[in-house]
Amino acid sequence: MSTLSIGVSGLNAATIGLTTTSHNIANSSTAGYNRQVAVQGTNFSVLTGAGFIGQGTHVETVKRIYSQFLSEQVLSAQTSAAEMDSYLQQISQIDNILADASSGLSSAMSGFFSGVQAVASDPASVPARQSMLSTAQTLVARFQSLNQRMAEIREGVNAQITSEVSLVSSYAGQIAELNERILYAQAGSQNQQPNDLLDQRDQLISELNQRVRVSTVTQTDGTMNVFFGNGQPLVVGTSAYTLSTVAAADDPERMVVVVRTPGGTTIQIPESQISGGALGGLISFRSESLDSTQNALGRIAVALTQTFNDQHQLGQDLTGALGGDFFSVADPTAYSSSLNGGTGVLTASFSSAAATTLTTSDYRLGYDGAAYTLTRLSDNQTWTGATATAVATTANQGFDLSLAGTPNAGDSFKIEPTRSGANSIAVVVTDARNVAAAAPMRTATALGNTGTGTVSAGTVNTPAPPNANLQQTVTITFTDATHFDVAGTGTGNPTGVLYTAGTSITYNGWTIQISGSPRANDVFTVSANTNGVSDNRNAVALAGLQTADTMIGGTASYLEAYAQLVSAVGNKTREVKTVGESQTALAEAAIATQQEMSGVNLDEEAANLIRYQQAYQASAKVIEISSKLFDSILALG
Repeated sequence: MSTLSIGVSGLNAATIGLTTTSHNIANSSTAGYNRQVAVQGTNFSVLTGAGFIGQGTHVETVKRIYSQFLSEQVLSAQTSAAEMDSYLQQISQIDNILADASSGLSSAMSGFFSGVQAVASDPASVPARQSMLSTAQTLVARFQSLNQRMAEIREGVNAQITSEVSLVSSYAGQIAELNERILYAQAGSQNQQPNDLLDQRDQLISELNQRVRVSTVTQTDGTMNVFFGNGQPLVVGTSAYTLSTVAAADDPERMVVVVRTPGGTTIQIPESQISGGALGGLISFRSESLDSTQNALGRIAVALTQTFNDQHQLGQDLTGALGGDFFSVADPTAYSSSLNGGTGVLTASFSSAAATTLTTSDYRLGYDGAAYTLTRLSDNQTWTGATATAVATTANQGFDLSLAGTPNAGDSFKIEPTRSGANSIAVVVTDARNVAAAAPMRTATALGNTGTGTVSAGTVNTPAPPNANLQQTVTITFTDATHFDVAGTGTGNPTGVLYTAGTSITYNGWTIQISGSPRANDVFTVSANTNGVSDNRNAVALAGLQTADTMIGGTASYLEAYAQLVSAVGNKTREVKTVGESQTALAEAAIATQQEMSGVNLDEEAANLIRYQQAYQASAKVIEISSKLFDSILALG
């Protein structure tokens, strides 16, 4: 090869180097761009008598400076950071409304019980009773307001999940198209890499990964398969799977992700298999925090309704009638799966011990053709029984079940015991006179008694036994100093009952104590509390419910249960924020490390421009000298 050819090879190499450097500079701000370098090699030398004579240079390839290991680190950190950021945006809304003194439940609950205490202080006062009803309405409105805000958040989450799924499906289609372009490009390029197409595909995968966590596998033909969830294909070669959202088969208010294969088959992706990215954060928030928070708020409403009603029914109002329900709340919600093939229809109701046994979980009842299995979805604990009613009784989760119709094997039902509690709670009493502030029974000591025995005012038992007649007259007559007979209980007339001073005596749903030393023929009576308008015994008992441990297995009061809810949401918010900050820092560090290797350094590229410019000028000089030498040879002729 002549000196001219060598000069031309150097000129070509310098030109490619200048072009590559210029390309780097032009794309220094392009997202996902990895810098490129021209890789030169020497041409084969020629053996002569004087040894091997060099024949110039050539550009072997334009290399993409890329590290699969660093890219995977960036993807992992970015998807986790995006998940926590999405989660934090949602849970912060709940944290703010629950902890706010003006919008939270604590102030309304305290205000209501202040109204109850005002009635206890002046039970004959109609204005005090009206004030109690007013504070009850305020409490109900606060429950409903909090629930409405959570319902709006749920609707927003459903909408965002649909939007994110649409983005994921769009990215999958674009990646499949790039796979096809890369496949064609490599087929006609003699194994040279289409660097810019590879950068575009990696950038799309990075953006997809911030929507949902994905994994990739590069095929021998250069295409890249993309998977998400538990190995669910999203892109295979040049084909993309289509994602969409539909209402859950067993919960019409819950949007779930389904994937449609190229063959047209639709598959629902379990929520537990979707993680990472904004989509994973939304789904995790809904299943981990939103469901349990709304259920916990509903549980307080249900517990308040049941325990307050139980006590209110044991009282007597201004008209002399026994108290009725003060609040009302909807029964648990039960959904039949739209995939069921049988005719089974499930209904649920609260058990008598719902206040203490309800949890914040939802449940699923399944039928295998022989037995029913109830699963608590929060921890997957299960109970099995021959009937739906039996399995609910065995589980003792605060609700009873009844199944009508005939289910088929494989049918299932979802139970949401408390989800609608805060939304459906309402005040039943509308007339202030119907507030049952008095006890329906009173005690009396016969004027002719000769002993020193005294009888207490008595209390009504909670809960009242079946068939109790609180207003029936019962007479206790002492036959001697240590025994008495009972008459008028409606369930028999016990005789010869042993008397111990101060010991509780219980009949017909009430309890009294007789103290002192009665004598033979002394009589004590328990009868209807006629004209007991100034009696506050039941109002005092109602006010005492404010601090009574009526919830969570008898370990917490209403306000304590709410405080636990606020604390749990606050702790989760701080946890998500802390983890998110950590993941963001990791992502930034991973990106910095990647950019140190693959990013465009303008100072370095400026130096390369000068280097290639000088190489170009030197090669041009070689060509010039070679031309002059050739001219000299021609002149000799």
